[in-house]
Amino acid sequence: MSPAATTKGNAHGHVRFLPITYDSSDSQSALKLILSLFPDWASDDSKVDFVRFTDGITNTLLKAVNRRPGLSKADIDRDAVLLRAYGNGTAVIIDREREAANHELLMKHGLAPELLARFANGMLYRFVPGTVAQPKDLSDPALLAAVARRLAQWHATVPCLPDSAIKGEEPAEDGSSDSDDSRRRAMIAKAAAGKPIPNLWSTMQKWILALPTDTEQQRERQARLQRELEEMIEKLSQRPGLGRNGLVFAHCDLLSANIIMHREPGQELSVSFIDYEYATPSPAAFDISNHFAEWAGYDCDYSAMPTRPQRHAFIREYVASYAKLSGEAMNLEEETEKLMHEVDVYRGVPGFYWGIWALIQATISHIDFDYASYAESRLGEYWAYKAEEDGSRAAAGKEMPLREKTWSRSE
Repeated sequence: MSPAATTKGNAHGHVRFLPITYDSSDSQSALKLILSLFPDWASDDSKVDFVRFTDGITNTLLKAVNRRPGLSKADIDRDAVLLRAYGNGTAVIIDREREAANHELLMKHGLAPELLARFANGMLYRFVPGTVAQPKDLSDPALLAAVARRLAQWHATVPCLPDSAIKGEEPAEDGSSDSDDSRRRAMIAKAAAGKPIPNLWSTMQKWILALPTDTEQQRERQARLQRELEEMIEKLSQRPGLGRNGLVFAHCDLLSANIIMHREPGQELSVSFIDYEYATPSPAAFDISNHFAEWAGYDCDYSAMPTRPQRHAFIREYVASYAKLSGEAMNLEEETEKLMHEVDVYRGVPGFYWGIWALIQATISHIDFDYASYAESRLGEYWAYKAEEDGSRAAAGKEMPLREKTWSRSE
């Protein structure tokens, strides 16, 4: 262990902590982190390079490689390390201690790369060789089936982490009183009565409470979203579902960039999932519906949404894998139709979830991305779903939105 590597600052004590901060304006800070982890990368025959990934819109992600002479690309990738520096202010929406615990849990089940170290504002972990999926790849039948199998493996074999105190809910350094803090804690705790915390519902409650309220318009928006969340919780949170108490260990951010494809000659396509910062106990139907929502990509191309036959193929593969891995006796066709219905019920929730997230990011992020417009697009998905469900769109004689139209296609 490097003299600089300790367990200080790590509540779990299982992963090395490097007391170094990554600074994007300091070209040497990434190198300092890598050399603290691997002092031998400072040898005369080392050639350390950094490759920046640009797919994400939350964090900075760098791939560190050592191009020593005589090594093949496969050799270099085998020893490569990913450096992920957290986005500005993201502790408001992501519990980083929970994320590290998620990563360790998934490592134990062979579903995550080795977590090498944490540092002041990020983590270092092994690079996962393979090809990063693109939104257009998600409809490929072979990839669709591979993602379904992998997601079923997560849901069927990884236990939800035990109940814990709500981390990240310490009094804000903004002058808020103890009574304000107690009220926030109480609202988060009761977001879904009887469910382990955190979960999908408590996460959305926490985010709504973190929304800006500086103007009357912002306060009105927060109040409206709060009412919608309470209605959604009443309607959805206690529905029966797979897993314990209707919850599974869910990824909750299964966009194409978090899917790594592995193509070996003569073997069935397989995938790995990366980035576990949003993973939390959730209804399986939400995790699946959220993945389907990501078929549209950041550009929100709703013509790319999965049709009913595509969703059926995915869910049938998922149910077959889930039954096999969990050992539960299931009627494949009955369970497929049941989950098809549940996913349909949840189809508007991802837009609500990511819409709130984007409203917060618009106020804290330093990344060059139009979060405000993205928030409107994603929340628009929820309002469109709701108008379809309550019949108000049809009653008003309005045309069905493209997302709903594509979702309802049966060919």
